[in-house]
Amino acid sequence: MDAATQSMIDNLPQNTGRNLTDWFTVLEATGLDKHTVLMNQLKTEHGVSHGFANFIVLQFRARGVSQTADALVDAQYIGAKAALRPVYDALIDAVTEFGSDVEVAPKKSSVSLRRQKQFALIEPASAKRLQLGINLADAPPTDRLLLAGGMCTHKVSVTRRAEVDDELLGWLHAAYEGN
Repeated sequence: MDAATQSMIDNLPQNTGRNLTDWFTVLEATGLDKHTVLMNQLKTEHGVSHGFANFIVLQFRARGVSQTADALVDAQYIGAKAALRPVYDALIDAVTEFGSDVEVAPKKSSVSLRRQKQFALIEPASAKRLQLGINLADAPPTDRLLLAGGMCTHKVSVTRRAEVDDELLGWLHAAYEGN
């Protein structure tokens, strides 16, 4: 469990009057199952803030679902996206060679690559390509390295293992070094 999630769980009693287990009991008793409906129940019937209501419902609905790092990654590369797993594995193998301080942090639909902060993000964007976000603040865009918005300054589409080449690894290494 990441530190932010644990912090939210630890702060529930102080901010909402109940711990997570107690909130699960409350939600279970409603017989409801839709995210928004459950959130509205917590907000209107129990005065829980939007942020905590969303967190409680996300945790409630994720019960029994494996949240291990391996399970999160495995779930991203099933079905039509399974063919992209070797590309993902090649990226991870290469990036973890940058240093022992590389953190691979899987989420439900992406994997963050961090050092002191995130330097790249891998997302299986479709059945045909990975979207690799890279934080390279001063790098000029190219035909392959495109400008992006959001948490990553640039993005690269990767469709096959051969595209995990020296050029791509150079950009990733520069992002790692700049972190």
